[in-house]
Amino acid sequence: MRRDIFQAIADPTRRAILVLIAAQAMTPNSLAEHFDTTRQAVSKHLRILTECELVKQEYQGREIYYQLEVNKMKEIDKWLGQFRKIWEDSFNQLDNVLSKLKSNKK
Repeated sequence: MRRDIFQAIADPTRRAILVLIAAQAMTPNSLAEHFDTTRQAVSKHLRILTECELVKQEYQGREIYYQLEVNKMKEIDKWLGQFRKIWEDSFNQLDNVLSKLKSNKK
C-alpha cells in the first residue's frame, strides 16, 4: 500500500525519528530508547516511513538499520520550495506596510 508522504510526516513521532536517523543510521531498539512508547509502536512508524520511501533499511548481520532516504527528502523540499517564494513575498509586503505605518506615526 502506497502511503501519503505528508500524512507520514504530519506525525510528531515520525518527524522525530527522521531527525534522529538523519544524524546516523539506527536500529528500531536504539530508536525506541528515545521515546516513551513500545518498540512495536516505533516499528510501526518505521514501516510507514519505509512505505513512503523516506527511510531505507540496511541489514548488518541480524540487525536492521534505518537511514534517511535523502533523495526523497529533497523531493519534499523541492515541492515546498515553490511556496517559500510566495511566503517570503507576503512577509516582505507585510514588512513594508508595517514600516510605512511606523513612519506615519512619527
